[in-house]
Amino acid sequence: MAEQKTNPKVEEYVNKAKRWQAEYKQLRAYALDCDLSEDIKWKHPCFMYEDNNIVLAHGFKEYCALLFMKGVLMKDPNGILVQQTANVQSARQIRFKNLEEIIEMEDIIKAYIKEAIEVEKSGAQVAFKKEEEFPVPEELDQKFAEMPALKEAFEKLTPGRQRAYLLYFAAPKQSKTRVSRIDKYTDRILDGIGLNDRF
Repeated sequence: MAEQKTNPKVEEYVNKAKRWQAEYKQLRAYALDCDLSEDIKWKHPCFMYEDNNIVLAHGFKEYCALLFMKGVLMKDPNGILVQQTANVQSARQIRFKNLEEIIEMEDIIKAYIKEAIEVEKSGAQVAFKKEEEFPVPEELDQKFAEMPALKEAFEKLTPGRQRAYLLYFAAPKQSKTRVSRIDKYTDRILDGIGLNDRF
């Protein structure tokens, strides 16, 4: 393990973890063995190659996971990469239910991390859907017509932030729920804040 690659913030995160602590320690060791550096990003341990995000360790109620940022570009010979939700375009997870699984899969996990590094080194990019491929709910179009400043602010958001809002606003079946969501987040959009941004 390359000592200079470790980060005290990650050490603290792992040591304070109430759930999945042993699993995080093991996954972290594998990432560092693959010569990645580490930091906390998106509130989770993130492992990087030359400042490029390669893989994130995160935990849920039923499982913990390694999230490969460009997992969709990986070969996945073992068929273990999972698309977290239907809307995730690039990242893919390997999920674990316990420490024993992680220890048994050491060689596979390291092979996947090394492949993810090679994908990053190759310069390969994920071909994301364009924003126009995500429909704008009719209710949002109406709000844009009423408030041109909102449309202007929305168009200044990053593509990822636009996509998150479009998916969130379009999800409810009832129009009144869509309107309610749009009204609730109008000020955030005007302030240039994304749906999932934290203050």
